[in-house]
Amino acid sequence: MTGWGFALSRRWLGYLALVVVFAIACTLLSLWQIARRDEARADITRVDTNWEAEPRPITELLPELDAFDPDLKWSPVSLTGRYLVDEQLLARGRPLDGNPGFEVLVPFQLDDGTVFIVDRGWIPAGNEQDTPDFVPAAPQGVVTVVARLKASEPELAGRSAPAGQVATINLPTIADLVGTPTYTGAYGILDSENPAPATRPAAVIKPAPDEGPHLSYAFQWVLFAVMAFIALGWAIRQEYRIRNADDPAERERAAERERKRAAKPRTDAEVEDELLDANR
Repeated sequence: MTGWGFALSRRWLGYLALVVVFAIACTLLSLWQIARRDEARADITRVDTNWEAEPRPITELLPELDAFDPDLKWSPVSLTGRYLVDEQLLARGRPLDGNPGFEVLVPFQLDDGTVFIVDRGWIPAGNEQDTPDFVPAAPQGVVTVVARLKASEPELAGRSAPAGQVATINLPTIADLVGTPTYTGAYGILDSENPAPATRPAAVIKPAPDEGPHLSYAFQWVLFAVMAFIALGWAIRQEYRIRNADDPAERERAAERERKRAAKPRTDAEVEDELLDANR
């Protein structure tokens, strides 16, 4: 079959269908990346808004022990009570700047008897790695704490920890260890303590704004879809040239392409290949 009629054959229509499906998949992936970027931008806005907010009583932001609105992440809450230092736990496997370490979790008992878990900060692993060499002590007596809310972490199957440590900051698990009515929807990243101790674990800093590479990935998926149609067109064109090689008009175009190819300056690699072929 000469001419372009072959392009309407079942084989080429099948190729076209595959390209269309591929392009739809690329479009959906592109839209997914845009949605991920929107989530990242919303998280940046949430950090900027909540980080600068005034501390509010914990009962305003967490009306129930198991309640937590994700939009309140990083919001500061004010607490007054006592640290239960004997119930202190270490969250293991917490690297900081490439260094292994722990986060110090201390249950904080409020005036109404309920307990809120406060993450006092990060400490490095000790010489034995599985335990720190030194843990700064929490203040004794009545303390006023400002902490930033974070959601409970999931429990990871197969992860275990020795006594006095936890594999993740899974609040229901910690509540069982404390044995007292405990907030399980969220815990707090320590911002300040009054009275302030002489030393404390390394404080958490404000997360840097980072949208991630989602926008560039979205453009790449669109480019892949366009390239699929270009590749299909190129393949159809190549078959057309083969099928119509005896057509005078096509032979003339082929001769013109060969003339342009011969007139094009050769690269060093092409010259070297030619010399190697001649010496074989």
